[in-house]
Amino acid sequence: MEGSASGKFSGYSCLFMISFLMVCWGVRSELTTDFYEKSCPNLLGIVRKEVKKAIENETRMAASLVRLHFHDCFVNGCDGSILLDGSDGEKSALPNVNSVRGFDIVDTIKSSVESACPGVVSCADILAIAARDSVVLSGLNTWKVFLGRRDGLVANQTGANNGLPFPTDSLDTITQKFANVGLNQTDVVSLSGAHTIGLARCTTFSSRLFNFSGTGAADSTMDTEMVSDLQTLCPQGGDGNTTTSLDQNSTDLFDNHYFKNLLVGKGLLSSDQILFTGDAAASTTKSLVESYSNDSSLFFSDFINSMIKMGNISPITDSNGEIRTNCRVVNS
Repeated sequence: MEGSASGKFSGYSCLFMISFLMVCWGVRSELTTDFYEKSCPNLLGIVRKEVKKAIENETRMAASLVRLHFHDCFVNGCDGSILLDGSDGEKSALPNVNSVRGFDIVDTIKSSVESACPGVVSCADILAIAARDSVVLSGLNTWKVFLGRRDGLVANQTGANNGLPFPTDSLDTITQKFANVGLNQTDVVSLSGAHTIGLARCTTFSSRLFNFSGTGAADSTMDTEMVSDLQTLCPQGGDGNTTTSLDQNSTDLFDNHYFKNLLVGKGLLSSDQILFTGDAAASTTKSLVESYSNDSSLFFSDFINSMIKMGNISPITDSNGEIRTNCRVVNS
């Protein structure tokens, strides 16, 4: 009988340990703000230092790093797949060619992190931290980034071509692309507010300047003085890679000026202005644009919530994926 009792106790103990481990594994399968607290305690300081240096060297880099995180999360989830080299990679997708940038900065950050904590921190998490730091260094209050993502093993060029919003997309199309990854219209408007910093190439908005939609004239929803200035900057047949500020008169400061611009027809991209102008916006996004233009605190709060929400799109966790040594290639 004693042997039987001992067997039961042993069995219960085993079940308890399995349950305990499952609970522990369950916790680590979720993103947490303290994921690297023990395994790489200086991580946040290392990333902040490199991002700060990059922005001091080129202010535009803040917007570029935010965009990298955005374009990563919309394809395969936030898995660092946008960083993978290769002709069939996401870098070569139409929304990314001659557009996404900052890969060398990510390489520098990764190298510094690897020196301190080899084989511990994913490239996907580095993108998330760098995006947060870029916004904070541009003027927004900080927030805690949820971490614990692992890196994906494959890129998805088709997914990038089909899933990433284009500057010429309709509001319905943009809303649907956001919905496809679990984001709503508040996220559409608040995350579009990231265009309060950064630059855009002529090729992304030149269709609004000449013979818009076959009218023979510029887009009537764009401020006429702005049209004139942009026609000079981006003449027909000119260099499509010439750039201008997404947020006129407030290029490098993260504020709500972007939304004030939309109210007076000064949204640069069509995908910006349609958040306020047109029938589709009237019953959907227009009122939120007005709210953000009047209340920067509301915009900041919603933006942070949307960034956290976007950063949680289909993360790879547990033992899935890998921790890349070089963000550009999968481990051999």
